[in-house]
Amino acid sequence: MPTASQAVRPTSWSPVAVGRTQARGIAQVALSASPWTGLLFLVALFADDWRIGVFGLLGTVASTGTAAVLRSDRDGRLGQGLEGYCGCLVGIALFVQLGTSWRTALLAVLAATVCSVLNAAAVRFLDRVALPVLTAPYCLVAGVMAIALPAASAAPATPAARTTGPSLADLGHAFCDNIGQVFFLDKWYAGLIVLAGLLVTSWRVAVAAACGSAVAIVTAWAMGLPADRLAEGLYGYNGVLVAIALAATFLTPTPWTAGYAVLAVVASVPFTTAWTAFAQPSGGSPFTWPFVVTTWLFLGAAPAMDRPGMSYEKAK
Repeated sequence: MPTASQAVRPTSWSPVAVGRTQARGIAQVALSASPWTGLLFLVALFADDWRIGVFGLLGTVASTGTAAVLRSDRDGRLGQGLEGYCGCLVGIALFVQLGTSWRTALLAVLAATVCSVLNAAAVRFLDRVALPVLTAPYCLVAGVMAIALPAASAAPATPAARTTGPSLADLGHAFCDNIGQVFFLDKWYAGLIVLAGLLVTSWRVAVAAACGSAVAIVTAWAMGLPADRLAEGLYGYNGVLVAIALAATFLTPTPWTAGYAVLAVVASVPFTTAWTAFAQPSGGSPFTWPFVVTTWLFLGAAPAMDRPGMSYEKAK
């Protein structure tokens, strides 16, 4: 996933360099190339559930290793972690769907390998229209696997959604879980650790994520969406990623781009709700498609707007 410009040394194969690359692969889920951010994200994964940490790391290693073997590294993408983040997410997604087993581990490796190939294809295609790949390869692979594979066990009947308004506790959990659900994390403290990792990247990224979470909560509340699902972060994690992408990564920070990012976050909530309704009957999930589509649309429209910060070159 393209990130804000950071100096990255050429890829080497020393243990330290390999570890740094894997950490960056996890950090790039949130558009960061900081290995320290990646390490904090990994701490958050293990803090929520050690198995999430294992499968996330397994997917990252498999995807990055595939890119190295196939020599699909372009412009230092491997060293920046840009070949690992989709594998990280697809490994976690398969664990969430199938549980822990050797078959899940094998499928995670295979799916992460395919993510690497799709990532190379997506970079080649999207470069022509000056759009970032984001998590599209992960969404494609995870979506296919979610529909094609059975769940670990029969899913319990979905409880009736709570129609009362959210409590203060719901709002607090929603703020944290909006951030944690980027990695399928549902413990509030794991979301705070992820936020700490974003702060290591830069204060602007952390503020964008926090504001994106808050705007998504207000939007979901205004739409009258179920309070319990709002509290679980299911309506806001795409908005967090959209805010990071538009307010702190691809567009030059100005008051205009900040407002533009807020509008995009608002749009991501109904996108998420609609995508969920569309995908559930076939056993799928929206994953981060609403983030990808919303960001593409708003980045694609930005050059047509003659306002400070709406720079086509920056968006590239």
